[in-house]
Amino acid sequence: MSEQPTVSLKLPRGTRIKATRDFARARAQGKRIACGCLILNWLPAASTRVGIVTGRKLGKAVTRSRARRLLRESFRLHQHELAQPVEVVLVGRQSLAQKKFAEVESDFLSALRQARLLKRSA
Repeated sequence: MSEQPTVSLKLPRGTRIKATRDFARARAQGKRIACGCLILNWLPAASTRVGIVTGRKLGKAVTRSRARRLLRESFRLHQHELAQPVEVVLVGRQSLAQKKFAEVESDFLSALRQARLLKRSA
């Protein structure tokens, strides 16, 4: 039985964008794609980090928290499929409130494909 190297699927706090200036930089200097229930802003960086934005138009606090969890989980599962280190800012749109995880994940992967941020499959 051969042991295969395992890829960590954790999302440590150090991989999260928290500073307002980092969000603003990704929005001003980065590229942007709107796809389904989310907007993907990205900027090449030294290490991969993610930031999540959910505005009040999305709904009340419970709805916004659920939206953040869905977006964070989509990123967490696919972070190792990125072709290069990038800072990603995901902005939830109003339609996100009614989506299930599979639909959010599908929109997220579609946005990454459009941005050409995914590794080429072997």
